[in-house]
Amino acid sequence: MRIAIVTDAWSPQVNGVVRTLQSVRQELEKMGHEVAVFSPDQFPSVPLPTYSEIKLALVTAERLGNALAACAPDAVHISTEGPLGYAARRWCRRNGYPFTTAYHTQFPDYVSKRTGVPTRWIWPLMRRFHAPASAVMTATDSIRRELRANGIDHVVPWGRGVDLDAFSPDAPPHPAFVGLPRPIMLYVGRVAVEKNIEAFLRSSRPGSKVIVGDGPARAALESRYPGAHFLGALSGEPLAGAYSGADVFVFPSKTDTFGLVMIEALASGTPVAAYPVTGPIDVVNDTVACLDADLDRAIAGALTRDRAACAAYAGQFTWERSAQEFLDALVPISSQFDKAA
Repeated sequence: MRIAIVTDAWSPQVNGVVRTLQSVRQELEKMGHEVAVFSPDQFPSVPLPTYSEIKLALVTAERLGNALAACAPDAVHISTEGPLGYAARRWCRRNGYPFTTAYHTQFPDYVSKRTGVPTRWIWPLMRRFHAPASAVMTATDSIRRELRANGIDHVVPWGRGVDLDAFSPDAPPHPAFVGLPRPIMLYVGRVAVEKNIEAFLRSSRPGSKVIVGDGPARAALESRYPGAHFLGALSGEPLAGAYSGADVFVFPSKTDTFGLVMIEALASGTPVAAYPVTGPIDVVNDTVACLDADLDRAIAGALTRDRAACAAYAGQFTWERSAQEFLDALVPISSQFDKAA
């Protein structure tokens, strides 16, 4: 099968959406499928206001549609609700081609955090975007319930995986951890307001707070919390070492749909502290994590969890399974693309 994935989130962005799409693409290609990705790096773009790391493609439905038609895919998946996503949606509808979408990000909460616009104003836009899709792929039961409650009913499961070869309790700890007071409390992810990192940095737990990642809020948080250790964005062995060398992984976000970084931490043997909200309540359990409305209590509880149990628990999340769920949700295009479209 030839699969077209249209996404506004792609490298050099570093986030869960990009890692998910890259990992699933790799698994699909192992299965013998062809995957063509249409992303902002292929078109003129402008930086997202207040978040310059994210590029917004300047593209019309006609231009993107010509590229899709040349690809002649057997199925089209629209991953994000951005300019490319809207252009692909418009072109597919115009030509009568079925497509699937995904709900990766709590977009109404994200917009509300950044602009102050009430989430109830954003949900109608989400309903309109996803309504024509043959299926909306979602990571967890909680998200499916929330989408149904907001009028998006045609939801299907699409779970996540973890690279167990890359993330392991045996990874050598990151050199920056040498000599740091224990426990080492780690956050990995975008350094942005919607991630609620300041709740972690305000924590009164003794030890060392380490932030891995970059984003628009980094400079302000570094200035405000000079005692925290900001290592910037990491990948490969340094990232694996940050996970394995920490005593607890702190996930303060209240706006994530899954939280792939939690699984990467668990695969590294590091227990999770988080709020009892969408994402954590679906992904982890009491054996490997502590969820509490008080983040200090969550950290204290997580520090008592067994690290071997954490690594064993993460083993159930595989990218092969995720790719198969993605494949099962696709809706094939029955007729061949009109090359002149």
